[in-house]
Amino acid sequence: MENRLDDIARRLFESLPPAFRSLQRDLEANFRAVLRANLSRLNLVSRDEFDVQARVLERSRAKLEALEARVAELEAARGAGSATSG
Repeated sequence: MENRLDDIARRLFESLPPAFRSLQRDLEANFRAVLRANLSRLNLVSRDEFDVQARVLERSRAKLEALEARVAELEAARGAGSATSG
């Protein structure tokens, strides 16, 4: 995330007219500060957190599918048992 902020700040700086480039350090610091302040207000998660949650979701889906298959088997067995006894 920090590298992306630096890249955005650099691109903003490079888009300025040459007369402003003499203020490079101050402008870059200000760009970074403004970007951090505004991005911190957003409800964002890190890539690592996202990847962890994606793996948790994947495992949960697999368990749900296994449970659905098991319920279908039990219902089929129950249906077959009641059909032969009725």
